[in-house]
Amino acid sequence: MPAKYTALKNHDTPIKVLFTGYLVTVSIGYMFALIQILLTHGMADGKFGLSVEDIVYSYYGNRSGTVLEQKLEGSMKDKANDEERFAIIQWVRDGADEGAFKDDGINKIIEDRCVMCHNKEAAGIPNFTDFALLKKLTEQDEGSSIGTLTRGSHIHMFGIGFIFMFVGIIFSFSETTTTKFKCIAVGMPYIFLVADILSWWLTKYFPIFAWLVIFAGMGMGVSFIFMWFTSIMEMWLYKPVYVDGVWYHYEQWKNRFAESRYEEKLNWLLAKLHPFWIQVKDAVSAAVNKLLKKSDQP
Repeated sequence: MPAKYTALKNHDTPIKVLFTGYLVTVSIGYMFALIQILLTHGMADGKFGLSVEDIVYSYYGNRSGTVLEQKLEGSMKDKANDEERFAIIQWVRDGADEGAFKDDGINKIIEDRCVMCHNKEAAGIPNFTDFALLKKLTEQDEGSSIGTLTRGSHIHMFGIGFIFMFVGIIFSFSETTTTKFKCIAVGMPYIFLVADILSWWLTKYFPIFAWLVIFAGMGMGVSFIFMWFTSIMEMWLYKPVYVDGVWYHYEQWKNRFAESRYEEKLNWLLAKLHPFWIQVKDAVSAAVNKLLKKSDQP
């Protein structure tokens, strides 16, 4: 049955440029989003790099310390020197008294190091010029608040939903993927998006669901990469990739493999793996002999 749409490779050049511009732009945005995650959630435990502990601290909280302490030892560690951070943490552990806030010079450190960002004009972060708001951060770290989760949930639902809608529309014009896999690729991001948002709320109360946050994020990433590369390849590199290149050889291999009997498939696979096995065997033997020679030396 002929396709009822114009394939990506057959679109006019201006349309291809439009699609490509959008895909390149959102891919750069996706990259910056990942960097932001590494610099925020990825620093929740004070170490660079995203881990399960980072996810737990971000949503469930680090119940072993206050919010202010965790930030000073985590993502805000580079905003003050060791002496200043020690003074603030000591003030917090002494009860965060308003009188000591001025007498111990904590207010001066906050003004010099924090207020440049944490002020009344800043949106989405605490205002440190208001002592009552600062005082709340000296309480136990219980992770993201309900308000923060609600705000983040609707922003991500709307924003990421629109991104994947347009990426999915462009990808739907591809012709190298079957309808079945197209539906899976287009639908997967929305399933993982809902799972991602749901996992934030679950992790807020049950830390074990931090694994679901990572799994859902990876699922969206895989979906995005697959649709992005397929769309770009079909628009600009269809002949060298799908007609004369690797995809052509893959299709030949797949058809030949599907038509073969089980024994033939197994023998073919073993024949392909045999040269690799010989190389591995020779490399291991050479390494063992080298080690034995070294051990024989006085």
